[in-house]
Amino acid sequence: MLDGRYRIEERIARGGMATVYTAVDTRLDRQVAVKVMHEGLGADQDFADRFVREARASARLNHPGVVAVFDQGEDEGTVYLVMEYVAGATLRDVIRKEAPLTPARALAVMEQVLQALGAAHQAGLVHRDVKPENVLIAPTGQIKVADFGLARAVTSTTAVTATAGVLIGTISYVAPELVLHQGTDARSDVYACGVLLFELLTGRKPHEAENPIQVAYKHVHEDVPAPSSFQPGIPHYLDALVARATARDRDLRPTDAKLMLQQTRRVAIALGQGITDDPDLVADLSPTTSIWTEPTVAEPWDILVFEDQDQQATNQAARRAEHTAVTPVAGGGPPVPRPGPSTAQSRSAIRSRRGAVLLVLVLLLAVVAALAGWQLGVGRYTDVPEVSGLSLTEADAMAAAAGLSVTVADERFDEAVPLDHVISSSPEAGGSVLEGGSIEVAVSLGKERYRVPDVVGLPLPEAEAKIRDAGLTSTEPVDKFNRRYDAGVVTDISIASGSMVKPDVQLELEVSKGRLPIDVPDTSGRARAAAERLLDEARLVAVVDEVYDDAVPSGRVISQEPDGGTAFKGDQIMIVVSLGPEVVEVPEVIAAGVDAATDELEMLGFVVETHHSDQYLGLGYVLEQSVSPGDAAPYGSVIVLSLI
Repeated sequence: MLDGRYRIEERIARGGMATVYTAVDTRLDRQVAVKVMHEGLGADQDFADRFVREARASARLNHPGVVAVFDQGEDEGTVYLVMEYVAGATLRDVIRKEAPLTPARALAVMEQVLQALGAAHQAGLVHRDVKPENVLIAPTGQIKVADFGLARAVTSTTAVTATAGVLIGTISYVAPELVLHQGTDARSDVYACGVLLFELLTGRKPHEAENPIQVAYKHVHEDVPAPSSFQPGIPHYLDALVARATARDRDLRPTDAKLMLQQTRRVAIALGQGITDDPDLVADLSPTTSIWTEPTVAEPWDILVFEDQDQQATNQAARRAEHTAVTPVAGGGPPVPRPGPSTAQSRSAIRSRRGAVLLVLVLLLAVVAALAGWQLGVGRYTDVPEVSGLSLTEADAMAAAAGLSVTVADERFDEAVPLDHVISSSPEAGGSVLEGGSIEVAVSLGKERYRVPDVVGLPLPEAEAKIRDAGLTSTEPVDKFNRRYDAGVVTDISIASGSMVKPDVQLELEVSKGRLPIDVPDTSGRARAAAERLLDEARLVAVVDEVYDDAVPSGRVISQEPDGGTAFKGDQIMIVVSLGPEVVEVPEVIAAGVDAATDELEMLGFVVETHHSDQYLGLGYVLEQSVSPGDAAPYGSVIVLSLI
């Protein structure tokens, strides 16, 4: 907890001067970004005083393109700045992944950057550290410029101030007047914007060298190249816009970001209209011819200011050698004394030699002082090499070559970066870190993939738990009837088990509702064939039983089992089909005794009736039968016997 209000959560960046964290403002319940100055800088009272003044100036800026400053304070010696939290990437990320950008897109980016800087310039504030790392891109695409006034608060890091003699800012974007400690104004920011536009268009910095001193030397002595020399097809009027913004003579640059914004919009309009060549626009934008006087002292150490004692010694030496002229050497060598005209013929040769020796000693002292200042200021810091995309082994080697080490601060999955390769570094490439320091890197675990478990045949709760354990999720299950599986059991999955899938893939499950119920049709009274067809269409199986029936015609269904309700596919339905009445062949019982004849006929299912014939004699024998012998009669029918 910082100052009893800001709950620090996660570190998101680390630079040579400060570390940035996400935090929660517990008082207002909002997410913020907190920049905490490194302990050594925070203890510097001069730094702290300047930091407070510049933080207050930044807080007065109210522009949608400027990262808002909410608070500034000190907590037990820790100097901090509370700012608006902007989720997303930096322009450095975009350059690293996508540069060179199309001219239209590069101009669109610069338009938003210049709008923000224009508001600052109008408020009398100079940024002094315009670079891709300080341009944030929100997920909505809105661009915001960060760190207003922060660079100006530093007295011992990386750009020239008029009083301390040390560089403040990032050397790749520093204006010549800062190197020559000639003061700074809005045109210094314009220069940095020109360099930034060049980098967006080409994917590289205009001045590259082995060390920061050489880069600073190039800012003073070399013009920024035309972007079209690296990316053919860029219109000459866009080259002219870059040349105007990066003119080494600041009097030739736009006076502030607002004027450069107007020029940028003119170029964007011409580009949008498909104009490939516009000599008038080129002429308007090109820096006019100006006498650029090369600095008389052009060694790399001249970007540092001598301490007061050294400066006094130099001034004294200059007065003693008032008749000695100093001529700059092409290519920036140290000043070479040459004899000037003298009317004092009596000056002795030994005195001349003594003056020359004294001048050489003074220059050597100046060199030693400058190198000492460089070592205590810029020299303490090393440029961070580009390690993103390298394997961890390659990153270690790259860092070791720069006198640094690599610390793995984070390991996470990444779709684009292979396993065990560096995703990003903190500080980022081009940033500064103390000599012998460490670069913290995030290392890729490769593509995040999870194996689909085998859940078919499992009850739904068990299947869902198994999917969660595998690191995956599933959608709302789809219920379907299924003959093979009981209700509530998973019957199918949208992706085959064993497949490797992304974590955001949602698996679709089908779950059994059990067997499909079928309404049993009524077949009673139907012909047998019609009944069997009806059951077959209902995907039921008819089982037929045939019986004699006196009431139901032959071939008709007498009854079925079950006689209604529901069944399931393939279930058997018993139907009873009539054979009609049962018939029996009538035997011959004539001349048989009445008792014997009756018994025989009743055993066959007949009903026997008897009566006396007209010739009845009381003998008790059968004289006649009502159904002739050999004929068929329905079972249970009546046969009449006539007795004699």
